[in-house]
Amino acid sequence: MFEILQNDIAPVFSILVLGFFMGRSKVVSRIEASAVNRIAFLILQPALIFPLINRADLSEFYFDAIALYGVAQSAVFLLTVLIASAVFKCSLVEAWLLGMATIFVNSLLYILPISSLIYGMEGNMPIKSIVIWDAAFTFAFFIITTDLLANQQKLSTDTVSRLAKNPVLIFILLGLFTNVFGIAAPEPLMVAFDFAGAGAAPLTLFAIGVILSEHPLKPTKKIAVFSTIKLLVMPAVVFTLLQFGDRPPVWDSMLLLNAAGPSGAMAFALAMLYNVRTETVAPVIIWTSVLTLISLAFLA
Repeated sequence: MFEILQNDIAPVFSILVLGFFMGRSKVVSRIEASAVNRIAFLILQPALIFPLINRADLSEFYFDAIALYGVAQSAVFLLTVLIASAVFKCSLVEAWLLGMATIFVNSLLYILPISSLIYGMEGNMPIKSIVIWDAAFTFAFFIITTDLLANQQKLSTDTVSRLAKNPVLIFILLGLFTNVFGIAAPEPLMVAFDFAGAGAAPLTLFAIGVILSEHPLKPTKKIAVFSTIKLLVMPAVVFTLLQFGDRPPVWDSMLLLNAAGPSGAMAFALAMLYNVRTETVAPVIIWTSVLTLISLAFLA
């Protein structure tokens, strides 16, 4: 366990830590980090997502496991939104993003690199399947619904136009379309995607670390509740649901590994984009990132 923590998890986590301390020491400013994050989001993440979806061999997927994972996400999301709205009196859009923070794991930029180091790119098919599920459906769902919730007073054709121009959504759809219809992208294009996509995880983690460094770390009751839901409830629900069905044990263990991962930084990114309160979302991401170091090493 210590070897996995030292050799595979800590090096990836260190990029987030580096950004955090460089932000705290004012070496890198929030404006600089935001620019880096924007470039990573608009250019590098689509370049990372498209090859994953385009090259995926869907025949190797156990869709029952993915479906059960999706059911777990739905149940935990609804529970979180209910608690945030009824108990903590959060606005609907803040409750929505807190719900996202408890179910949307940093799988693309954190769990996938870690599992690739441990199992190799060909040995972590279950993680790839959840990355594709989260990228193609979960993330797309939150991009669209958050935009709609944040712009309820000014819904118009501008909303559709804005979403239609989102590069992440565009490349998700292109990846799904080319995969389903067996269209192989030109090799030089895929080489360019692979080259650019390799920078998505470190740049995004670094930028998020810088931006999160501006937020206080003191845990409040609110932060503790939602961190607990992410750290304990989400993995417990996934573990329970995966008892149904028959599939290779590695699928159950690796989907549980993913469920135990830290909150995805995209909930924070969306909160910033739509001017939603980040006093709870940001610390939840920080605390879950720190507290999952040992649990991920144990489960891996």
